[in-house]
Amino acid sequence: MKFLGNIIWLVFGGLLIAVEYCAASFLLMITIIGIPFGMQTLKLALLALWPFGSQVSEGESSNGCLSILMNVVWVLIGGIWICLSHLLFGLLLCITIIGIPFGMQHFKMAVLALTPFGKTIT
Repeated sequence: MKFLGNIIWLVFGGLLIAVEYCAASFLLMITIIGIPFGMQTLKLALLALWPFGSQVSEGESSNGCLSILMNVVWVLIGGIWICLSHLLFGLLLCITIIGIPFGMQHFKMAVLALTPFGKTIT
């Protein structure tokens, strides 16, 4: 069932979201300062490609000061807007019964989009 959900997700917008995250990641990686942020958008792209069956969990370095500082900078630069867009799409998809699983995936991506540093995707 996860495989079918992922295929439907890819066809109806998941692939487009993943391509957007990859493009943003490559643009961020042009500068040395943007490389850590580009790596985090690659996490989002990975989750956008295959969200069903993936879990977001706390990483080993999630309690460090650097992780907290980078999450604060991330939220101020653009993480809040990415999170809000995923929340909006999640709410819109949860209006119908068929869209509820896809809306739940957007909610999972919103959590990662808000604070990606120190999180791992399994």
